[in-house]
Amino acid sequence: MPYLFGGLVVLNAITLGYYLFLKQPSTTQTLQTAQAEITQLLAFTNSAEYIPPAIGSKD
Repeated sequence: MPYLFGGLVVLNAITLGYYLFLKQPSTTQTLQTAQAEITQLLAFTNSAEYIPPAIGSKD
């Protein structure tokens, strides 16, 4: 029984190593859409032009 358990541990370690380090993840349509949305340029508006003047005096 210890050999079976040890073998399963080794098999699990090999499988985990394969999926973590060797197999490259495939890009899905959802991931491609999200990456395209992230890399689009954003319109910038300078909001400092719309700040109301300060009320009162600095004295």
